Amino acid sequence: MPRSDRRTARGSTRLDVPRDWRRTFVPRPTYDADAFGRLSERIARFLGTGQFLVYMTVTILFWIGWNIFAPANLRFDTYPFIFLTLALSLQASYAAPLILLAQNRQEARDRVQYERDRDVDARTRADMEFLAREMASLRMAVGEVATRDFLRSELRSLLADLDTREDDRV
Repeated sequence: MPRSDRRTARGSTRLDVPRDWRRTFVPRPTYDADAFGRLSERIARFLGTGQFLVYMTVTILFWIGWNIFAPANLRFDTYPFIFLTLALSLQASYAAPLILLAQNRQEARDRVQYERDRDVDARTRADMEFLAREMASLRMAVGEVATRDFLRSELRSLLADLDTREDDRV
């Protein structure tokens, strides 16, 4: 590609012209979405435990107790506890998206598991239908096979026929 065409291709918004990739001296930062998802699941699991509720309750009680009973020069958040409200709002604003992300990941895992279960169920159903057909064919085949009692009765009737024929000859 000539040099003049490269300039037009780089600045072009046309989709049929390939972009000319520029070299950068600083690599673009990348992050592993799966690692972030795993971290969010761990945080969401911890937020749903009694241990978190106990830690949060103890922290809030300590915060309120300190800012009520500590000497005036050591208090950092006086009665309306605006800084505590801000901290709790910030915690809630981060917790909600992390919980949603963890739920989305769990939903994706559940969907894959349901698909696997459906496949296993279909294979199992096909195997059972095959076995039922085989059992039916075996029953039909066994119905056509001579049983021991049938053979005995046939042999007795043949023996009786032979005896009557022998008596007729003599």
